[in-house]
Amino acid sequence: MSRSNSTHHTWETSNVTVDRAISAFRAGNPILIHDHGDREGETDLVYPAGDVTPESVARLRNDAGGLICVALSDRIADAWELPFLADELTHSATDCDHRGYDERSSFSLTVNHRDTYTGITDEDRALTISELGAAALKPVQVSFETTFQVPGHVHLLRGAPDNLDDRQGHTELAIAVATAANRAPAAVVCEMLDDETGDALSPEDAKVYGKKNGIPYVEGADIIRTVTQSSQ
Repeated sequence: MSRSNSTHHTWETSNVTVDRAISAFRAGNPILIHDHGDREGETDLVYPAGDVTPESVARLRNDAGGLICVALSDRIADAWELPFLADELTHSATDCDHRGYDERSSFSLTVNHRDTYTGITDEDRALTISELGAAALKPVQVSFETTFQVPGHVHLLRGAPDNLDDRQGHTELAIAVATAANRAPAAVVCEMLDDETGDALSPEDAKVYGKKNGIPYVEGADIIRTVTQSSQ
């Protein structure tokens, strides 16, 4: 196979993989996103927020094991006046200069839906997350402060203003997939951890998990490339 044909085949395969992930997300199913080997080097299990159930939360905490967060687009965060958490804290430990893979954290507030009890059970977190997804469809019409309370047990992440043009973390990658799938820009992200080492699950093991469970695996670089192509 010639170099040009090989490159074309690689691009074509990447597009098919991304399309498969977008289709799954559009249908309300989870996907796996690996960001970059030179960034966090982690694979996240990602769901459309509006489709999260108690069973989804159980899978996120048992199969993924990282921090369960909801990524929201900058537009949604603005509508609800959600800050970057680091901007709201004055403690000296909020200095992010030593974050080796990024210039700033995307963390915003932590929330519970007001109809939850403790907020931490699978049922409670599923309610908070699914209601965030529903509210993201009509953010201006939703009174955030009367629907949700702060602090809570679901971490919110605020996407960069120009999304992938500004930052290329799991927050922005998940929002890009949601947008491409014509879903609300609200997605659950949770890091996949290795039970034996305690480290991030390797891409190879994440692929095996995805194949075993019928969950599409996609590279962040392929998402970025496909989104860039489609916008040209």
